Amino acid sequence: MTRDTLLHTFRAFKNRNYALFFAGQGISQIGTWMQRTGVSWVVYSMTHSEFMLGLTIFASQFPSFFFSLYGGIISDRYNRRKILLITQSASMIQAILLAVLILTGHYSLWWIIILSAILGLINAFDVPARQPMLHELIQDKTDLTNALALNSAMVNLARIIGPALSGIVLVNFGAGICFLSNAFSFVAVLISLLLMKLAPFVPAPHKKKTGSQLVEGFTYLKQTPLLGMTILMAAILSLLVWPYDTLIPVFAKVVFKGDAATFGYISSFMGVGAIIGTFMLAALKKGTDLKIVLLINTIVSGISLMLFSHITYFPLAMVFATITGFSTLSLATICITIVQVNADVTMRGRAMSYIALAFFGMLPLGSLLIGSISQRIGAPDTLLCEGIMALLIAAAFSPFLRSDRLKKREKEQFEETEDLVMKKL
Repeated sequence: MTRDTLLHTFRAFKNRNYALFFAGQGISQIGTWMQRTGVSWVVYSMTHSEFMLGLTIFASQFPSFFFSLYGGIISDRYNRRKILLITQSASMIQAILLAVLILTGHYSLWWIIILSAILGLINAFDVPARQPMLHELIQDKTDLTNALALNSAMVNLARIIGPALSGIVLVNFGAGICFLSNAFSFVAVLISLLLMKLAPFVPAPHKKKTGSQLVEGFTYLKQTPLLGMTILMAAILSLLVWPYDTLIPVFAKVVFKGDAATFGYISSFMGVGAIIGTFMLAALKKGTDLKIVLLINTIVSGISLMLFSHITYFPLAMVFATITGFSTLSLATICITIVQVNADVTMRGRAMSYIALAFFGMLPLGSLLIGSISQRIGAPDTLLCEGIMALLIAAAFSPFLRSDRLKKREKEQFEETEDLVMKKL
């Protein structure tokens, strides 16, 4: 990779505020993935039930289904840095409570589920504020797509490091230390938010009632097919494809006859693929049609899930785990980028709340669905079905995703025909 290519790929770091945000969030995301891995492992070790795994993930995400739209309105009304200071502090307290319960031994499955639900409620206000805030951190708006891709790469790098560290900590120190590590990681993001030099906040007028603003946001999506169709596709993927990671503990323990470290390795290989995918997104040329990239990645995701589902030889399975991470986990980044870049400034918070609704509303329902199906037909066949669904979704949305390219081709053919007619005349 040449120096110019490196500068192009990491150009968003020219912005001091973004560099601070990236560093703080990077540390925090590692802690978050340590906690996610620890919670899944504790629940499965306690219950040996795929359904209870799905129920725990459902509890951690479904509260956002009810409150993320309101979180989007709050994001459009108030200072996003202050919102994040509140939500990140609340997340730190949640992690401390979880750690204390585990370390003292005064816990049950239902306490874990309740605390997971509290975190889901916090995220309903955190995500709609955190994603649009990137616009305030980037001075040259042409670098926004790059910043979004690098931000996703950071999350996926944490997806590699966090589960790997979690596997080591779970084996040697226990789940309580995983959760305590996550609590300490929030210190970094709080410091980064306080060090940022942002323009003074100017509150936007909001004379309309909350209900009217929700209707206004929905009407805006209906009138903007690019955003509406992207969010619809994200919702369907969230329900039928993305909950595949609900079954990873089952593959680690049952299919590959492993332990917590095996779980960490699988998650990390998927994270390696994801970070490769997001760095490739960051390196895309300006003007690249992200809809075509979304279509291709959905197809690759389906094929890789199908192949991973029935391979029992661990090294080969990790090859397809990496491809799955490369294709599947970049889909969310592409959807978010399309919405972020194309949403009107006055609607950005609400647009992000709708895509958060797609993620947090459908993912927990999908986790319950996948957990229930897996109880009946087994984890490998369930994952095979998810891969097939990805291919069907790609086929269904192909006309929309290819529309710009088809219009461009039709225009080129029309111009060529016109040139031939003019030559004959």
